[in-house]
Amino acid sequence: MYNPQLETFLCVAEAGSFNKAAEKLFISAPAVIKQINLLEESLNLQLFIRTHRGLVLTKAGKSLCQDAKYIIQYCKDSVTRARNAMRESENIIRIGTSPMTPAQVLVDLWPRLQEDCPNTKFQLIPFDNTPENAREILGNLGQNIDVVAGIFDETMLNLRQCAGLEISKEPICCAVSVHHRLAQKDQLTLQDLYGENLMLMRRGWSHYVDLLRDDLWKNHPQIHIVDFDFYDVGAFNQCENNNCVLMAVQKWQYVHPLLKILPVNWGYTIPYGLLHSPTPSAVVKQFLKAVENACAKQL
Repeated sequence: MYNPQLETFLCVAEAGSFNKAAEKLFISAPAVIKQINLLEESLNLQLFIRTHRGLVLTKAGKSLCQDAKYIIQYCKDSVTRARNAMRESENIIRIGTSPMTPAQVLVDLWPRLQEDCPNTKFQLIPFDNTPENAREILGNLGQNIDVVAGIFDETMLNLRQCAGLEISKEPICCAVSVHHRLAQKDQLTLQDLYGENLMLMRRGWSHYVDLLRDDLWKNHPQIHIVDFDFYDVGAFNQCENNNCVLMAVQKWQYVHPLLKILPVNWGYTIPYGLLHSPTPSAVVKQFLKAVENACAKQL
């Protein structure tokens, strides 16, 4: 699709030297130099200025560096779109997975789904759970990923411009370090949280979390609320490193090996289910209907 020497060029540009680029690419430095020389020769451009301190991009090199990133990504996206077009007639459901969005719920439902979707296949697509990826993936469900399992409500769905199929209402729990004083307990009371720093997602992210927040502010001011902006592994690290308490659900029990998730007797829950496109394909519609039927039978 594109000259593979472009990827070598980008690696050299980012590393600043042939030797460092060679280490990242797992090839020899002479092989890297040869690829760059061939690229400069084929383009009739000087891309780097060689100095005793390393490599410096020329103006032409800087220009190509910006365009090469776009070219490579566009080509990869083109291949993805072509594969998706080829699979339109296949019953493949592409499931996005990350530490915060494990696909275990679908694994558990799979025996009951086979009745309604006997020919459906799953394709797991891992992704990094970053704010940028969350916006991109959830705002474009149906393109490269069909469904993502996770907690949600109408506020979050509107924010991410996607739809959701509720599978369960998950009790809102608390995660603590295994070294925390509360880790010895099997269940927490509100009084157990007095004097603790409780990490809650910022206001406006979830109606259900905001209800809990308002209750704590009004009736339990002894609990110190700490706002944060996004659920990722960094939030779990912050909880463990700073000995805080983190709002969580049991389905996140394997996100961090040094955190223990405990139920709390406050009675708050949050919807959990499948996030999908507001206009799902026929295959995804059939799959979602099968999930809905399987959940109904489970009840």
